[in-house]
Amino acid sequence: MSEAAYQRLWDSSHVALQELLDQERPLLEPMPDRERQSLQYKLSSLYLHYLGLLRRFDTLYDQMVQPQKRRLLRRLLDSVAGRVLELKDELVRVDLSEYHCLDRVLQDLKFTPAELEVPIPKYFLLEQSTILKDRELRLAEILSRMKPETSGEHIPEMQRTTAVTLLQRAERARQGRLRATFMREIRKEQEQNQKIREEGWRKFSQDQAALSIQKVWKGYLQRKRTQQDRLTEMAFIGMLPSPNQVENLGVMSQAGFGDDVRRLCQIEKEEEFQGAMVKTHDALRETEGPDIEEKLKGQIRQWFLECHALTGRFPDYPDESLGGSYLIFADKTPEQLQTELEMQAQESKKKDQAKKKENEQEKNEKQKKKGKEAKTRKGEADTMLKVSPSKFIPVINAGHKEYINVWKSRNESIHPNESFDPETLRLEKRKEVEQEIRIQVDELMRQELKSLRLVVDREEERALKTPKKKTEKKTGKTKKEKDLTPDRSLDSLFEELVVSGFLRKSETVALRDYMGDCLYLGSILNLASKLPMPSLFDVRQNMALCAVLRLGSPDIHSMAPLIRSILLVGPSGVGKKMLVKAVCTESGANLFDLSPDNLQGKYPGAAGMQMIVHMVFKVAQLSQPSVIWIGNAEKNFYKKVPKEEKEMDPKRIKKPLTKALRLLRPGDRVMLIGTSNRPQLAELKGLCRTYERILLVPRPDYASRYVLWRRMIEAHGVHVTQGLDVSALAKVSDGYTPGHIHQAIQSVLTERRVLQLPKRPLVASEFLGHLAKLEPVYREEEEALKDWYYKTPLGRRRIQLIKDQDAEEAKLAKEKKKK
Repeated sequence: MSEAAYQRLWDSSHVALQELLDQERPLLEPMPDRERQSLQYKLSSLYLHYLGLLRRFDTLYDQMVQPQKRRLLRRLLDSVAGRVLELKDELVRVDLSEYHCLDRVLQDLKFTPAELEVPIPKYFLLEQSTILKDRELRLAEILSRMKPETSGEHIPEMQRTTAVTLLQRAERARQGRLRATFMREIRKEQEQNQKIREEGWRKFSQDQAALSIQKVWKGYLQRKRTQQDRLTEMAFIGMLPSPNQVENLGVMSQAGFGDDVRRLCQIEKEEEFQGAMVKTHDALRETEGPDIEEKLKGQIRQWFLECHALTGRFPDYPDESLGGSYLIFADKTPEQLQTELEMQAQESKKKDQAKKKENEQEKNEKQKKKGKEAKTRKGEADTMLKVSPSKFIPVINAGHKEYINVWKSRNESIHPNESFDPETLRLEKRKEVEQEIRIQVDELMRQELKSLRLVVDREEERALKTPKKKTEKKTGKTKKEKDLTPDRSLDSLFEELVVSGFLRKSETVALRDYMGDCLYLGSILNLASKLPMPSLFDVRQNMALCAVLRLGSPDIHSMAPLIRSILLVGPSGVGKKMLVKAVCTESGANLFDLSPDNLQGKYPGAAGMQMIVHMVFKVAQLSQPSVIWIGNAEKNFYKKVPKEEKEMDPKRIKKPLTKALRLLRPGDRVMLIGTSNRPQLAELKGLCRTYERILLVPRPDYASRYVLWRRMIEAHGVHVTQGLDVSALAKVSDGYTPGHIHQAIQSVLTERRVLQLPKRPLVASEFLGHLAKLEPVYREEEEALKDWYYKTPLGRRRIQLIKDQDAEEAKLAKEKKKK
């Protein structure tokens, strides 16, 4: 695509953005609880539209070359991604579920399931590529210095004569098998020849022979035409690759090459723009700086004289925290400005007194509220539903206005080489220069005001009581953690964690490799008051929203709803560890391992555990983004520790881990991700307090199994033909996890079997024997996990909501019968 095409895409994106901003205003009005479904529908449609907008802005930011436009696009991209996260949080609050059935909304909006895919901005990895390379080099250097671990198993040596006899025996057996198959074929040919001699050749007349040849030939032609028509139809509806796939691959490779060229142009234009920014700033400071300084001084002196003429004394100079001399030129008269400063000083006194009274009242009211909390919880269903105001909408509005005022009507033919716009740059830099000079002028004019008071009014300086800066509200304990390693450098801590095995190199796994299809009948099941199990596609999208988008950008993380920890619950083999690795790959995060098995025998005692948790969180915060993984997370919260694990003492990390998690604040791109396949063994309260979001990872449904079989077979370089019934494999493999399917495919598609495919095509029955050897996940195990999930706080609220809705429907039905 050309720059003009991207410009048209940008214009159309802002048209769609304006429509979405108009839809945001009615959401702030409170709605009764009975309209929960309509609110959920509105939020879902907004969520889908913002996802499409996020996809457009990601493409534009990745490919546009003009540096000033890219700065605006970056702000819009991050703010739209943050709005997507806010809408996801609102959907969880309204639906009382981590997973949402959006198939009805998709159908009404005429969207495809591909619109549900959460786009991960490409700049997450592109902009920190050098950091990732340096980290890999550092890890490789540390691991190379470590001594290789010698395996405890001793392999016995074999004598030369025994090895030769073993090879000879295997070779003779191979030759014997080949000779046996050869003799079997010769014997078959002899039997056929003897049968022909005894019975004789069947004789046909000329007409009979011609008729039989015609039948065979016409049948062959018809079968060929039918097969060709079927393949054409399947390719047309998208069930088979098109015959022009090779040409399409060539076009795609050319498009990818063009994208890389544009990224190189971005680097060149950015360097050019950085140099122009410095030159423009210096030039404005030299040419216009003195004039701006004299103009500001003249305006401020004029203000001094006007105030003295009106009030009889010189005014108080505004403090820097209030904006300094900027307040003087805010279209206000000297009297208004003087009264405003005095009012601010009086308001600050009143606020201090009011705060003291509020603190005393809060202490008295807290005790009363504890008794009333139980009553208010019962009436929560009758309260109004409110959507909290967005933090990202003001940023989006500002970016949209900048586009309308600056870039919408700009003629692009003025700068054909996608270079920067010097006029816009001069306007921006003039504001910066004026602000810098204003600060210097304020200091000089404060001194001049002192001398004027002493000379004219013979009055010493009056202390201006400025309002205190608003401090952030305290949420719980705000005590800072003591630094247990004040004298240690980051490199030494990093090396110690690598050597001890707590900091690991994560495998490169793309999030799209976690394959699965979306749930197509979720809304129907909800209408029938049934709780549908999520699909693997839903799990992947939730990990992209809850983890990747937050960890990838500091701007998004600092303003989006805070999530410190996630727990993945599901049977073994569903891909929980794969999701953790995919989060690290997509966001470029470090991977720390605090699993109970990895902690065994390391840093013993309570002090040692406190030290290792402190070290891990310190290094994780200093080298953001970071993921702290805990496998078998239920062991840290055992109801009763098994005898065989008492020496491990898995519960010793519980207290230091919860303390370290509480200290994480918005902007700290550190996330704890736990995985568990037996959460029933853990204490529910402690587990739910530590992990804020609990995601259930189920067995794959039929649609996901079909996608898994097809794509995993194609990943081995095998073209799926009509002879391989993938649908039958998906039906037969009910209860098997993606790990089981991967094992079966690996055991069948060996190198030898792949070479035999041209002569012996792949058949579905070949996989059944290998599947039968594996132990599936039975429905009882999945139901047990489902029952446990509905005991969590969010699950209990979801069950209660369904009960309330059923009760309301029953009441309405009774009233209709009475009428």
